[in-house]
Amino acid sequence: MTRKFIHARPEAKQAASTPKVSLNRALSKLGLCSRKQAEQMIAEGRVRVMGKVVSNPSLRVDPDRDRITVDGERIVAERKVYLMLNKPRGLVTTRDDPEGRGTVYDCIADLDLPFVSPVGRLDKASEGLLLMTNDTRWANGLLDPASHVAKTYHVQIASMPDEAMLARFRTGAVVDGELLTASSIELLRSGGRTAWLEIMLDEGRNRQIRRLLGAFDIEVLRLVRVAIGALQLGDLAKGKARHLTAEELAMVRV
Repeated sequence: MTRKFIHARPEAKQAASTPKVSLNRALSKLGLCSRKQAEQMIAEGRVRVMGKVVSNPSLRVDPDRDRITVDGERIVAERKVYLMLNKPRGLVTTRDDPEGRGTVYDCIADLDLPFVSPVGRLDKASEGLLLMTNDTRWANGLLDPASHVAKTYHVQIASMPDEAMLARFRTGAVVDGELLTASSIELLRSGGRTAWLEIMLDEGRNRQIRRLLGAFDIEVLRLVRVAIGALQLGDLAKGKARHLTAEELAMVRV
């Protein structure tokens, strides 16, 4: 792992302390590493809080006020980074994969970035718009079901649905005791033996679209996320990432 340290700089006075978090999460929030990597550094005795070596990764700390050092260097917050990535099919949305599969981090390996994390997930077979950031508060706001940030998908299915079938999709289905629904399901186009649907969700359950359509014995051939809120994937090339503009960031502020 390449470690990146930033020396301490004068700190602005704050009106109130930020909420305390576990030490391993604090190191992740500060843009240094993943929580798993933080746990390893803590176990190796490399991390001090207020001058004292800490061996407990669950110790509650204030990332903005407590002095945290790794190998003697003060860790302070990195600049906030907000990326959109056009995730290719076949990559997993994780930092490290025990099976050795390619990950979304392969797409940003050449960029000069602090540690960033995906905002939510797209499964290995899915593709399209994935946000990545080191701003955990912003990410948590987007993921909070109470925010009702809509996510729009274009889904190719191995079927030619009629209006009656679409109506059944819209009603939803109970799968493993869980009612799965979508905010809207519309037919985009059809031809041959396949069709494309536009499906909008305002909640994020595990493999929600695949499970919903699977309940009707509908095979999903492709699943592409094309928008989060008003933020559109647009013409960003597959496997490429770029920073959000100020205008785009305003579209997904919660």
